[in-house]
Amino acid sequence: MEAIIERCCGIDVHKKNIVVCLAVGKPDEKPRTMIKTFSTMTCDLLVCRDWLVSEGCTHAAMESTGVYWKPIYNILEGSMEVILAHARDVKNVPGRKTDVKDCEWIADLMRHGLIKGSFIPPKPIRELRDLTRYREKLTQQRSSELNRLQKFLEDANIKLASVVSDINGVSAQDMIKHLIKDDMSSQEMAQLAKGTLRSKTEELEKALEGCLTDHHRIILRLALQMIASYDEAIAKLSGEIDNRMKPFKEESEKLQTIPGVKKKTAEKVIAEIGVDMSRFPSDAHLSSWAGISPGNNESAGKRRSGRAKPGNAWLKKVLAEAAWAASKTKATYLSARYRRLAARRGKKRAAVAVGHTILIMAYHIIKEQCTYKELGADYFDRLNEQFLVKRLTSRINALGYEVDIKKLPMVA
Repeated sequence: MEAIIERCCGIDVHKKNIVVCLAVGKPDEKPRTMIKTFSTMTCDLLVCRDWLVSEGCTHAAMESTGVYWKPIYNILEGSMEVILAHARDVKNVPGRKTDVKDCEWIADLMRHGLIKGSFIPPKPIRELRDLTRYREKLTQQRSSELNRLQKFLEDANIKLASVVSDINGVSAQDMIKHLIKDDMSSQEMAQLAKGTLRSKTEELEKALEGCLTDHHRIILRLALQMIASYDEAIAKLSGEIDNRMKPFKEESEKLQTIPGVKKKTAEKVIAEIGVDMSRFPSDAHLSSWAGISPGNNESAGKRRSGRAKPGNAWLKKVLAEAAWAASKTKATYLSARYRRLAARRGKKRAAVAVGHTILIMAYHIIKEQCTYKELGADYFDRLNEQFLVKRLTSRINALGYEVDIKKLPMVA
């Protein structure tokens, strides 16, 4: 049984105000409660913190309500132990829900140690996480703007995307700029092609002939400006992320030894899980928190297919990207694992499983300060070599052939 916390508080968080219940009392007596309401303005939150500190509050618990819990956590952090709880874990009894009842309920759960805190990384990791997530969002918006640019080119019957492989390439961008200016013929613009694209000059001449009107030019000009602004913002964010990754340079380099994990992937993984693996008792706990391990669905002694819980959507996305990249590598354990699972369970399930494996690898690499050890593409064949030989021999015999099995000497 958990020890009773003598001085703790429960906080019911809203956008404009918070309701705080401070519970004070020895383990063998009914606690004395004090309830106060504060606005979420910084000055009032500082007053709330000073009041809790003056009363000797050692623990504070609150529900993870949108983003509204973050400023409260930042202000209380350092003055007491702050527990952030999942809304599912602190839900009050139906029919008794008011702001006052909610904060009293959270305080009572906190007092008896019945609240399981969410994983909140230290401040440097939280700041790094904000930067990497924002860069990811800007990258997505930049891709959307490129797609919009291509859509309006197609609307004007400019078939540039049918000839060039990358509409964002140097040659394609030069041609689009001259299309907007309307200062060159299609033959002249086709001569702007560089590299291997010069072999497609005749196709480019045809592709650049269209019905481009003034409103198309306005939209295309604005789209290019938006893409340039996204490029500038992404470059600035990447520079700031590089500076903040310096304390974690060693962990990042070790993570990049995993097939499919490169610099940006390592940055995102560290930003989401941090470098202190003591917060997760085992790799299974980390996988469960990330939402990339199979869920449990059992009833009456029967196990059914269990979907993974939501978990950390940002981490799941980067692990999926790393898994797809690892599946394309040659002669690696991860690519062999992907092909082995994809044949039975399909490509998407195989990618999730490989992402799960990459996360387990990342956990041990960070915790044990080691590098990735390649098991080889033949790892699964070597697990049960005799069974594989017997199965393949029986298949050959079934085709009407007789084989003589002889083990070759090991090649150094």
